[in-house]
Amino acid sequence: MKLFTGLVFCSLVLGVNSQYWFSFVGEAAQGAWDMWRAYSDMREADYIGADKYFHARGNYDAAQRGPGGAWAAEVISDARENSQRFTDLFKHGDSGHGEEDSRADQIANEHGRSGKDPNDFRPAGLPDKY
Repeated sequence: MKLFTGLVFCSLVLGVNSQYWFSFVGEAAQGAWDMWRAYSDMREADYIGADKYFHARGNYDAAQRGPGGAWAAEVISDARENSQRFTDLFKHGDSGHGEEDSRADQIANEHGRSGKDPNDFRPAGLPDKY
């Protein structure tokens, strides 16, 4: 629903022409797929210390699709971090547990979205497959 609302907002308020609108939607869908692929790779790799690399890589790949991909990466990243903070309240109370890690994740997310090399976060020994 947020995706649809965002797209309607872009088309009506920003006066986006229909060709750009379809391009934006396609980029957003491809960007969401890039984020899913990075998440799947992270789960498959199961490599300690690689979390930030996969955050940066997913955001980087999505942002390379164009404005729609960058938008999708930001929405997905923010939703993930916000939901994690919410669930941490139930697990750990208001202890601040995970807050530092969440900030570090967001730094890696922005690093990738801004076009910087995700390999800056790549841990030594992570298989070349990733």
